[in-house]
Amino acid sequence: MDNKVAVIGIIIKNTAVIPELNEILSEYDQFICGRMGLPYEKRDMRVISIVMDAPADIIGFFTGKITRLNGVTANYVHA
Repeated sequence: MDNKVAVIGIIIKNTAVIPELNEILSEYDQFICGRMGLPYEKRDMRVISIVMDAPADIIGFFTGKITRLNGVTANYVHA
């Protein structure tokens, strides 16, 4: 299966789920090329961007797990 390069945008409005999010990130760390986090206090949220190099189904599974967390939204684009 061919790998895709994807950018995943994550918005966290419920900081209580951050430990669970970190577990998911650790689970997929072999596919993560880079990560940048921004605490956006003005809007009381956290924003994370992830760059992945993985098969499309792995990117989908990863994003799906994240979006199931309460107060977290995520979406991706890949090429």
